[in-house]
Amino acid sequence: MSPLSSSSSSPSSSFSLTSSSSPSSPSSSSTATSTSTARSRLASLSSHIMGSTTPSVFSTAVVPAAPEDALFGLAQAFRQDSSDKKVDLVIGAYRDNNAKPWILPVVKKADELVRNDPALNHEYLPIKGLADYTTAAQKLMIGADSPAIRENRVCTFQTISGTGAVHLGALFLSKFHPSNPKPTVYLSNPTWANHNQIFTNVNLSLANYPYFDPQTKGLNFSGMLSALRDAPSGSIILLHVCAHNPTGVDLTQDQWKDVAVVMRERNHFPFFDCAYQGFASGDLARDSWAVRYFVEQGFELCVAQSFAKNFGLYGQRTGAFHFVSAPGAEATQANAHIASQLAILQRSEISNPPAYGARIASRVLNDEGLFQEWEEDLKTMSGRIAEMRKGLRERLEKKGTPGTWNHITDQIGMFSFTGLTETQVKVLKEKWHVYM
Repeated sequence: MSPLSSSSSSPSSSFSLTSSSSPSSPSSSSTATSTSTARSRLASLSSHIMGSTTPSVFSTAVVPAAPEDALFGLAQAFRQDSSDKKVDLVIGAYRDNNAKPWILPVVKKADELVRNDPALNHEYLPIKGLADYTTAAQKLMIGADSPAIRENRVCTFQTISGTGAVHLGALFLSKFHPSNPKPTVYLSNPTWANHNQIFTNVNLSLANYPYFDPQTKGLNFSGMLSALRDAPSGSIILLHVCAHNPTGVDLTQDQWKDVAVVMRERNHFPFFDCAYQGFASGDLARDSWAVRYFVEQGFELCVAQSFAKNFGLYGQRTGAFHFVSAPGAEATQANAHIASQLAILQRSEISNPPAYGARIASRVLNDEGLFQEWEEDLKTMSGRIAEMRKGLRERLEKKGTPGTWNHITDQIGMFSFTGLTETQVKVLKEKWHVYM
């Protein structure tokens, strides 16, 4: 007889939650009464629990309201403005002559190639990211012929755009920088607002070095050098590679050399942020000159790289983080150790980076024809911005607007410190619906 149809009456085989014992048997009656009582008590307990409330651990006294992000708050105010004359000069994104988003022609081509690729899938990328992409991004930033790359002294991770790259670098430095206490991070005054939050979130202390001179509306270079000399030895110095955000004021190559001398003397660690390579001057090599120079000089450093602006991949969050080890006998092994720790940090933060934007960028970076088209698109954007600067200055001077306006054309990239006062900016917003 099959075990499934056995009629054995042994306790082990007859026990069941769906027992069909006769209700007339004493054991059956007792069990039913016990079950009913248990259910009644359970219902009473459940009612008591559900009917009561416990005080919140995360009350308003514990979690204060955070201030609104000033940039995105202004953008929201623009969207809510019903005026048909309103102008948005807030968000750092390229627009065409009709103030509409501009998809780079080469990105359209690459996007179509990716979508129509029969091998396209939606599998996880490796923790480090898409290999063809990270290799190309590394060469683009450091230089394809760099000894650092040949000597395996550079590790690269795909990140959630430039923000993710800065965060990954900050997190690594907060955990592995050998000094005790941890070094202070020096930021330019002013800097991209998110820099402050990213570094404080990983418990690194902040300080500022002078950068923008409100009198000349240019660079306070002497103040910058003085602050770097006075900073404690071994400090972390955050440096904007090109198209400084938000001033548009950049260092010359000679000034970068002077900065390198001071950084070497004080044993500072350079942390480069490069969000506008090719977008500033239209020349990819020129815009990454500072990074390549510091690498050539043997600095150990890191770089946060973004493809949001120069590819127009704002929403795809496509970036990279590079760590360059200083040359030496253990450089290759040290860089491998660094990569292993970055992999653990990346795994716990995002696990695997998103694929689509990286696939688009990789298509362009690894195809000679598409790469040349991209360079032309970069020249189109950077050239148009330069012409807009020129036109704005000419119109201001033609109208006899008080003050000097040469700083409009001296600055570079999509950002400009106009020199307008807070009151003037408020009038532009409230009377003329210009948001800036």
